[in-house]
Amino acid sequence: MIHVIAIITAHPGKRTQLLELFQAVVPTVREEQGCIEYGVVVDVANADPAYGPDTYVVVEKWESLETLKAHSVAPHMQGFGEAAKTLIAKRAVHVLEPA
Repeated sequence: MIHVIAIITAHPGKRTQLLELFQAVVPTVREEQGCIEYGVVVDVANADPAYGPDTYVVVEKWESLETLKAHSVAPHMQGFGEAAKTLIAKRAVHVLEPA
């Protein structure tokens, strides 16, 4: 199993708009072959430390590296990337495996 933690930071004040785009593709991603878990989380109110008001984190689990790679080039993800590119300030994607 492959775990992915993707930390996405929107341009200031654009997280809500970016999350709307993201949430629109979540049901399709969850239907992909090999997808075990795919969801988004944000900071708990008053958390310390916190990622901040412009950041969200995607928590993913995939059956294999191959299914993750197929996900990254799926048409709906390409469409999301195109629609979201002007809203994203930075992103960090960590691909992990159980220790």
